[in-house]
Amino acid sequence: MKLLRLFNSSAYDMAVDLGTVNTVIYVRDRGIVLNEPSVIAMETLGGIRRVKVVGNEAKLMMGKTPANIQAMRPLRDGVIADIHVAEQMIKHFIDKALGGSRMGRRHEMVICVPSGSTMVERRALRDAASNAGAYRVQLIEEPMAAAIGAGLPVKEPRGAMVVDIGGGTTEVAVLSLRGIAYGNSVRVGGDKLDDAIGSHIRRVHNLLIGEATAERVKCAIGAATLPNGEDQQMIVKGRDLVTGRPSEIMIAGAEIATALAEPVGQIKSAVMSALEQTAPELAADIIEEGITLTGGGALLRRIDEAVSDATGLPVKVADDALICVAMGAGKALEDSSYDGVLMAS
Repeated sequence: MKLLRLFNSSAYDMAVDLGTVNTVIYVRDRGIVLNEPSVIAMETLGGIRRVKVVGNEAKLMMGKTPANIQAMRPLRDGVIADIHVAEQMIKHFIDKALGGSRMGRRHEMVICVPSGSTMVERRALRDAASNAGAYRVQLIEEPMAAAIGAGLPVKEPRGAMVVDIGGGTTEVAVLSLRGIAYGNSVRVGGDKLDDAIGSHIRRVHNLLIGEATAERVKCAIGAATLPNGEDQQMIVKGRDLVTGRPSEIMIAGAEIATALAEPVGQIKSAVMSALEQTAPELAADIIEEGITLTGGGALLRRIDEAVSDATGLPVKVADDALICVAMGAGKALEDSSYDGVLMAS
């Protein structure tokens, strides 16, 4: 394979973290070249459906499109919900990542998959990548990629624990000797946090808000625990369910922390379950190494404190938590010492 790449200068190797919320692409020898929302806008004209925009531009259209344009996310809970639309999105992201036409170019691709995904879901990912132009597709489990990207000692006979909180799933894994000694995947992530905020505001304040507004609230004042000092506040705008008119309310961070208690509790339960199933020698290593959080959900304020309080262990958020999975998959692609962590299709 290396000899083939030496003589085929038009070959591109890339690792793709095809996430529920964001897609991140790593290209061999170039690093991260694309990090955009996993959103695609499809336009129907004269009965013909075609791609209008993808990524950042498509996300701006969410909830604001006319009847002939549909902005959507083709992945849910970390797996493909609409394979045809996902293929179109991947093709456009590859074009954008490589800066233009892919004519005559061949791509070897590593795709990150949730550890709890089924064989059918993994086959859908492989098929989507193949149809998007990859001539060889390999898979890597997200917690392994996250651990490599975070710089954990996954090649050594030493236990390391990673919690990757993505948009659709939270992956909890104990790793040692290039393998997952114990893994647990729960379908709770950034999307469920957004849903919890939207549901709370609708139930308590009779105000209907969209996904984008719920996400802004989460990023601005969301937290995993109640504030222990001065509380933050922000104005939230939506549609009043009683009068039917546009309306706005002032909401505090403490109220959002209360709304997030249930999904945060599910994440903590997944971590505790993994610790209960971990072998004693690996558990002893985790006491020294602590727990590393990765993924966009790791950026929720005080999530590290919440997990640390629940487990009694030191918890840290990885540097560049958002791109850890793609960075780790890229390192596994480039570094032959990680042989064994990639799964051939």
